[in-house]
Amino acid sequence: MAKSTPLRREHGQTMVEFALTLPVLLMLVLGIAQLGVAFNHYIQLTDATRAGARFGAPLDCSGTCDRTDKVVSKVRASAANLDSAQVNVSVTSTWQPGTDLRVCASYPYAINLIGLVVSSGSLNSCTTERVE
Repeated sequence: MAKSTPLRREHGQTMVEFALTLPVLLMLVLGIAQLGVAFNHYIQLTDATRAGARFGAPLDCSGTCDRTDKVVSKVRASAANLDSAQVNVSVTSTWQPGTDLRVCASYPYAINLIGLVVSSGSLNSCTTERVE
């Protein structure tokens, strides 16, 4: 009896499949990492607006009651890992006891995968406290 030989050899099949799926898996992992960074920036921005609103809510009228500049400085200082020059802060209040103090901030973001910008825009967060 003669020894039979296979018609096709499949020695490189695994390597070819790996080479085809690796770019897709890398893009997926990098996309998840970029989303994590954007979400981290959003959490920091929200925390900074909350700190600014809590700082401005107790009304201390020694001199002027308008504390807008101090609240803006507090928000930028509280956003420690963000570029403070790109944090845009707006403060809305009449600074009368019992009224609302609204602190809003925005920060730009861009999700890019290997030099290709997939999404970009602005992260926005607002916090409202009552002036006491």
